[in-house]
Amino acid sequence: MIHVGMQLEQEAARESLINRPLRIGISTRSLFDLDEKHRVFEEQGVAAYCLYQRDRENILLPKGTAFQVIQRILALNDDPQKPYVEVILMSRNSPDLSLRAFNSINSYGLPIKLGSFTSGRPLSPYIPAWNIDLFLSNDASDVQAAVAADTAAAKLGMPPSEGCALVDEDEVRIAFDGDAVLFSAESDLVYKEKGLEGFLQHEVENAMNPMLGGPFGEFLKKLSMLRTIHLNGRGVSKVRICLVTARNAPAHARVVHTFRAWGTPADEAHFVGPNSKAPILKSMGAHIFFDDQEKHILGAAAVVPAGHVPGPHTPDNPIIPA
Repeated sequence: MIHVGMQLEQEAARESLINRPLRIGISTRSLFDLDEKHRVFEEQGVAAYCLYQRDRENILLPKGTAFQVIQRILALNDDPQKPYVEVILMSRNSPDLSLRAFNSINSYGLPIKLGSFTSGRPLSPYIPAWNIDLFLSNDASDVQAAVAADTAAAKLGMPPSEGCALVDEDEVRIAFDGDAVLFSAESDLVYKEKGLEGFLQHEVENAMNPMLGGPFGEFLKKLSMLRTIHLNGRGVSKVRICLVTARNAPAHARVVHTFRAWGTPADEAHFVGPNSKAPILKSMGAHIFFDDQEKHILGAAAVVPAGHVPGPHTPDNPIIPA
C-alpha cells in the first residue's frame, strides 16, 4: 500500500506533468541509425539523398542510439491523451522527407506525433519555441545552441558496441555525472584555482550547503516527478535515477545533502574516484548516461548510449580527479 502522503505527492506530480509535460526534442539521427543515408548526402549531394530517401520511404529505419531510452520513457505515459512525456522529432530534413521517419515511428509503435523539419536550417530557434526540457542530437552546433538557450542538451555518438545487463525490463535507467551536469561548475572552478586539497577543504566546509543547479538540474527535477508518479508501495519506481561521479569521500557528502535539499532522490550513487565509469554503467544496465568530460564519454560509449554535455573545460584538462 502507498501511504496517504505519497499519494498526495503522486497526484501533485501527475497534475504538474499533465499541465506541462516533460518534453524531449530529438534529432532523427539520434532516434534512428541514419549513418548510411548521411554518407549518401555527403558523397553524392542533396538530389541523390532525396531520391534515396523517397525510394525507401516505406522501408523501416534501424534503431539509433537513443531509441531504447525514448521508447521506455514514452511507455510511462498512463493516458495518451494526457501524457507526462512528449517527444518532439526535430530534423534538418525537408517536410517531404519526413514521411520515412514517421512511417518508421508508426511501425515501431512509438507515440510521437509532433515534429519540426527545417530543410537544412538550424534547429536551435525551435528548441525554446517547443519548450524543450532535454535536447538530444549528434550535431554539435545544434547542441551548443540549445545550451546557449539554457536548455539541457547533449551530443550523442554511435550506439554502444557492447550490451548492458538485462534487469527489470519495464524500467528506464538514466545515469548522470554530477559537477557541471546536474550541479553547477562551482566546485570545478574551486579545483582549478586551489587544486585538489583546496577543493576537498571547500567541499567539507560546504557539505551542508546544497549546490546550485547545473545544465541538467531542471531536467532532473521534472524527471523526479515522473519517478514519483511511478513509485510502488515498496518505494521502487520504474524511473531509476543514478549518479556516477569521480567524486569520492569526503566530497561525496555535499552531493547527498544537495539531493535532499532539492527533493530529487537518487536511486543509486557511485563515487568512483579515479576508476573508470564504464563497468558501473554496464552493471546497472543504464539506458543513457550524461557527462561533461569527453574522457568519460569515450570510455562509457562502448557499453551505454552516452551524451556529451558541453562543459567548462577542455578534453585534455580533466576536472576533480580523486
